[in-house]
Amino acid sequence: MPAVEIPYGAYWSTPFCRWQGSFASLHSIEFAVEVTRREIAKRAIDVDLLEHAVLGFSVPQKHSFYGLPWLAGAAGLGHLAGPTLMQACATGVRCLLSASQEIQMQMAGAALVVTCDRTSNGPHLYYPGPLAPGGTGTSEDWVLGNFGCDPLGGHSMLVTAENVARKHGISTREQHEVVLLREAQYREALRNDSEFLKRFMTLPFEIGAAQSRRTASPLEGDEGVNRSTVDGLNRLRPILPDGTVTFGGQTHPADGNAGLVVADSSRARALSRDPSIVVRLCGFGQARVPLAWMPEAPLPAARKALSNAGLSIDRIDAIKTHNPFALNDVVFARETGRPIEKMNNFGCSLVWGHPQAPMGTRAVIELIEELVIRGGGYGLFAGCAAGDSAMAVVVHVDDRRGVGRTTCG
Repeated sequence: MPAVEIPYGAYWSTPFCRWQGSFASLHSIEFAVEVTRREIAKRAIDVDLLEHAVLGFSVPQKHSFYGLPWLAGAAGLGHLAGPTLMQACATGVRCLLSASQEIQMQMAGAALVVTCDRTSNGPHLYYPGPLAPGGTGTSEDWVLGNFGCDPLGGHSMLVTAENVARKHGISTREQHEVVLLREAQYREALRNDSEFLKRFMTLPFEIGAAQSRRTASPLEGDEGVNRSTVDGLNRLRPILPDGTVTFGGQTHPADGNAGLVVADSSRARALSRDPSIVVRLCGFGQARVPLAWMPEAPLPAARKALSNAGLSIDRIDAIKTHNPFALNDVVFARETGRPIEKMNNFGCSLVWGHPQAPMGTRAVIELIEELVIRGGGYGLFAGCAAGDSAMAVVVHVDDRRGVGRTTCG
């Protein structure tokens, strides 16, 4: 099967905005249309080379039934078709895998992946109940209701974190230490006028035609990021009685979108900003752990991705994780033996927020850029998702301008 690559530079992300912030009034798919058109033009991507597309989201919007064909047509890519996927927090990696499989099966030479979500102002759904007394149906708040209740166990996602904290003996203090570390790492991305973020993010960011009523000026970066202090975190009490997780020890819901291109080797060279930098997808992994143990799920997913790539964890040069709870990283570091301070350089979802579908896409993009800065190497991204599941992906960057390495495994 042909190798699958991400053309260097053929990717982008909006800033992420804390929910009820500057993106709260924007239709997530229409907003993604605007950003996709703009970023494709900025990168001079030859859209005639694209033959397939995938859209991922986890929070429905009006007319989202039409999914990818709607987004592609509105973005001026009316020749593209493909699926619309939803796998909660794993949606980004799932979309990347789906597009990669299309390339491997030689059904397309290049594919566009767009992921978007707006957790702000999520839909309130009513389900008719014709067999109920009086025909009265049931309803749910799509975002808040599902954050708070896993239908299999009736528990919230926070309960899964506390289960793992008890099992592994992870204290509130240890979680807060991770928060301070991750925020310090994110501040490295803001150095030199956000030099790292500007490698893949257009800053200042103009909302444009979908102008939010709440934004009077362009965004200079991610909106709503905390700047925690030891004293401030110490004043926070655990949310659940006899628990360990505070509001400071978890991420925040957010809004935003991100996109990238995957291609076979020949089209990747044509679409790359710098063909001497080769970004190859080496292996994917998926896992599920027992009910209500979600923060443990990235471990088996990462191991499967590494196995599929023919690698051991000691071959990995850079690691990104999705950490809705700070304790996720504590477990991952303890179980893999990797120093916790060597993970999530330049930031992670614990800090810049969690708009669900585009979260993994942005993390993979940041992982690629970190590896390019290093001069090449192997990278791993892993993250949990609702339903005690997780997905992971291994990438390899060969920077032929320097030393680099040339193959997966």
